[in-house]
Amino acid sequence: MGQAGDDERLVAAVRAGDAEEVRALVEAGADPDARTEDGLPVVCAAVAAYEAETARALVEGGADPDRKLPDGTTSLYRAIDGGSPAVVDAVLGPEPLLRLPAAARERLLALARRWYESGVEAELRRAPGASGPARTVLVEDSEDSFVRQVTLGTRTARDGHGAILTSLERAFRVLTPLDTLVTRAVTPPDAGWDHPAWSGARFVLLERRTRETWSALAAYRHHPDPVRRRFAVETLWSVSVFGSSHGGSYERDTAELLADWALEEPDDDVLTVILRTFNLLGHPCHEELGLRFAGHAHPPVRVEAACALANERAPHTPAARAALLGLAGDPDALVRAAAGETLADGHDLSDEVTGALLALVGDRDADVRGKAAAALANSRDRSPAAAAALWALLDEDDQSLRLEGAFGLARRDDPRTEEAYRRVGPLVGPLAGPESEHDHRPTELLHHRWRLEDRSATAET
Repeated sequence: MGQAGDDERLVAAVRAGDAEEVRALVEAGADPDARTEDGLPVVCAAVAAYEAETARALVEGGADPDRKLPDGTTSLYRAIDGGSPAVVDAVLGPEPLLRLPAAARERLLALARRWYESGVEAELRRAPGASGPARTVLVEDSEDSFVRQVTLGTRTARDGHGAILTSLERAFRVLTPLDTLVTRAVTPPDAGWDHPAWSGARFVLLERRTRETWSALAAYRHHPDPVRRRFAVETLWSVSVFGSSHGGSYERDTAELLADWALEEPDDDVLTVILRTFNLLGHPCHEELGLRFAGHAHPPVRVEAACALANERAPHTPAARAALLGLAGDPDALVRAAAGETLADGHDLSDEVTGALLALVGDRDADVRGKAAAALANSRDRSPAAAAALWALLDEDDQSLRLEGAFGLARRDDPRTEEAYRRVGPLVGPLAGPESEHDHRPTELLHHRWRLEDRSATAET
């Protein structure tokens, strides 16, 4: 087709946001710096459309993110202007610290800083003729990462400039103060783990794995802002689990810190995060905290209390068992489900615990029934009552529940296992999709057959 034809196809692929086609065309010889109808490099079109993967394909294919444009900017400058951390990451290119002179790096930092400090809408209103109401929508910037996109007149920008500033400072080897990183993390409205400002700050702090970092985060225990306290708790977990090179000392210290912190935390949502994080760490006082918060007014706290009562000891202690049996009848569905799973994990094979699990398998809430069915199927309970409850699941309309029942019977080598799997029927929907590739339940029928064959062969010898 020739160079001109390949470049035209490349422009069309970029316009369509087809990153795979863009990669293929560049590999086949299309110019990654081909021009669009407006005379700009094609990467500018990907940047303007917030097509991060398309922009990445172009830059990785050789497009120059630093090429000077007629207005004096570059495609990297425009990406920062647009406020998408994903697009900036795609366009930043290799070794920006070595590639860009100091003046260029400072110009990019200043741009990101100005947007961040002014706010997206205020910065958009600086443009000549900008007037009228702004329209704000929540958009997915990258997988599991969401930002607000603001449109005012003909201009649009996203609110990821805090994350962009953090990313640029990291790329340019600028040491950002910890308090500044925390402030950026919590600045976006409804700040949380799914905003790139939050995850970006955590990533930078994770790289700093030092006692000084740990201590500075721990000090946020007394900060008046609950959002900052929540960020500190989540980041402490990352630093503790992934960052310690001192024989797990950060993990132990974090567990002890959180155990004390939970007792004085006034915010229910932060308390929930504290207990959830604490449950991921090894510490001897899990049961103590679980018992303390089992009667808390906030349902998510009771969920974490139920989880805290799980331990490697089976059966549970009498106090933990009593608390879990009470939580199994909780008015909140998530609490009931958590209690059921914990009871099943430490099943003492008593009629009382079996009865609680059977009640949850018949719960009015579908999610509770599903989790209780899975817990019962995997439990040590081999009682006739448990087998009857698993067999009853085969009458459910939900195929996943039927499969859970068949799986539980197969684990027990119940003589009705073959019939149970026939009643499950051919798997359809999500159960037949690629995400179920590693689902252990369908293959348990084969394991059941092999066990029967082994027993038969043993008996013959």
